[in-house]
Amino acid sequence: MPSEPFLKPRKIIHSDCDCFYAAIEARDQPRLLGRPIAVGGRPDQRGVVASCNYEARAFGVRSAMPMAQALRRCPELTVLRPAMEKYVTASKRILAIYRSYTEQVEPLSLDEAFLDVTDARHCRGSATLMAREIKERVRSEVGITVSTGIAPNKFLAKIASAWQKPDGLTVIEPASVDAFVAHLPVEKLFGVGAVTAAKLRAHGVLTCSDVRLRSRLELRALVGSLGDRLADLARGLDERPVLSSRPRKSLSVEETYVHDLGDLGSCRIELGALVERLIRAAQKLGPHEAIERIFVKIRFDDFKKTTVERASKTLDPELFVALLGEGVARGARPVRLLGVGARISLATPAGQLALFDATTDGDVGAPAPPT
Repeated sequence: MPSEPFLKPRKIIHSDCDCFYAAIEARDQPRLLGRPIAVGGRPDQRGVVASCNYEARAFGVRSAMPMAQALRRCPELTVLRPAMEKYVTASKRILAIYRSYTEQVEPLSLDEAFLDVTDARHCRGSATLMAREIKERVRSEVGITVSTGIAPNKFLAKIASAWQKPDGLTVIEPASVDAFVAHLPVEKLFGVGAVTAAKLRAHGVLTCSDVRLRSRLELRALVGSLGDRLADLARGLDERPVLSSRPRKSLSVEETYVHDLGDLGSCRIELGALVERLIRAAQKLGPHEAIERIFVKIRFDDFKKTTVERASKTLDPELFVALLGEGVARGARPVRLLGVGARISLATPAGQLALFDATTDGDVGAPAPPT
């Protein structure tokens, strides 16, 4: 019988800008170099840290931390409001650099992306040389640093890019995958959050080596359908392709309030404006995108979160009100953040006819930026 065809290993680069927003601000304001910087909302309006540099991180400041807490940890912190137009401009320039090496670029956000350079001809086909060139070009053309990871798949490339931050370059060769993955803690596996990690640790599963000792049946019993995924990742297996375009899966808007919403009535007053913003945003959906479910997201004053969702093919304001009531009842506390959204699926053009219960008047505006 003929032998199996040889499949050459993929060459995947994960490129991640270092402290993106803060790095752009330091680039544009040299006086800030070497000083702790945080970009985000105002501390007196419950703003949170969107990005901070390593000087700020040395004081324990982290992304998503309340800005008021960040200032308590680092009184010398320079707080800057986000300048999204600058960040988007820089992101587009960086993506253009990536795409000069390969068309297979999958952006994950403004500041990170996967590149499949398996068949790229630049740098004699060396992914390592391409990553070095990319780093230097971003430094010279955009004025910030990026960290890169190179590996045979997306899972490992993303881990590698964080291995030597900032301004790092880490290569995981195909021959070293097994040994590298074996010692990774389970928290490094995609889909393993704090709750799942605690459950695994309670059963003696601390590293990928421990995962490998469990059968798929045992893993499913521990963490449900995630078990099969963990079994593959713990062996360094990840067949996900780099997708240059990805279908939209959800659409949402939210608002964090300066003063807590003290009761359901106050929340209902704010809900209407959020639903209107969502409807305007949804009018930009493509002809093959259809609403499948809608949801309400709530964060209470103690920072606990809940999301309530139901199947619906329309952005039904009355259903949003019902979901809101159910969600508020779960916490029975003042609310600091409200959000509304929709889960999106692909559909035929005919399936898009019933997006809304009624048409809306006025110009179609762009979605409001998140707070």
